[in-house]
Amino acid sequence: MADDSLFLIDIDRILQEKAPKQSKYIPKFVVSYLKRIVHQDELNGFLRQAKDKTGVDFLKACLDFLDARLVVKGEENLPEDGLYTFVSNHPLGGQDGLALGYVLGTHYQGKVKYLVNDLLMNLHGLAPLCIPINKTGRQSRDFPRLVESGFASDNQLIMFPAGLCSRRRNGVIRDLEWKKAFIVKSVEHRRDVVPIHFDGRNSNFFYNLANVCKALGIKFNIAMLYLADEMLKNRHKTFTITIGKPIPWQTFDKSRSPLQWAQYVKDIVYKLKIEK
Repeated sequence: MADDSLFLIDIDRILQEKAPKQSKYIPKFVVSYLKRIVHQDELNGFLRQAKDKTGVDFLKACLDFLDARLVVKGEENLPEDGLYTFVSNHPLGGQDGLALGYVLGTHYQGKVKYLVNDLLMNLHGLAPLCIPINKTGRQSRDFPRLVESGFASDNQLIMFPAGLCSRRRNGVIRDLEWKKAFIVKSVEHRRDVVPIHFDGRNSNFFYNLANVCKALGIKFNIAMLYLADEMLKNRHKTFTITIGKPIPWQTFDKSRSPLQWAQYVKDIVYKLKIEK
């Protein structure tokens, strides 16, 4: 019999692992609220049903649970041979990651990996597709090694270079600055970069909360706690994925800095929405 703790969401356990010294001082009503906003009971009900599914099969089950319908444009741009870095904007924090993993994982027979926040390793079915990244905890010293192992592997890589999901600035919903790691490593490992645009948005509440926290100088990403809630608000929707033409790794020469090249690719991603 499988141990449920291996695949169920457990806020108590996550708090103990992520904040071992502080967790015992967190009031019970706060913990109860956290369980409610992450929909612990509802999602655990789904995870029990899907406990025998892993990898791409698990992603399909997630999309079915969320009743997410996908429209894929530019599928002819997906290369058949070689290893690539697939980069996308990150508007949702839920369906976008699941959908890209499913579309690319199906096309490449499951040979895909995400570079993701290590919290997602708590999801048993998703873990086989993940390279866990935690730049702030004890794992921070392993960050370069983990990224290197991903790029040196024989898997297609899926990255959201912004790290965080999109924010609203001056009325425009767009990713924050893209990090340069995907440029540096794609050049080093001679992986062409495939730009992808995912069309979607979160609620006004989410964007307002993120902006209030920024204005107050709160460094902890409180908005992240609401991503499960946002994911369920986005149920029963149709999302459009637009795949652009691969950008040869040789493009990223010394004429610009890696950070400038990252912005260049980000601009291409957002142009895909206009062109489609």
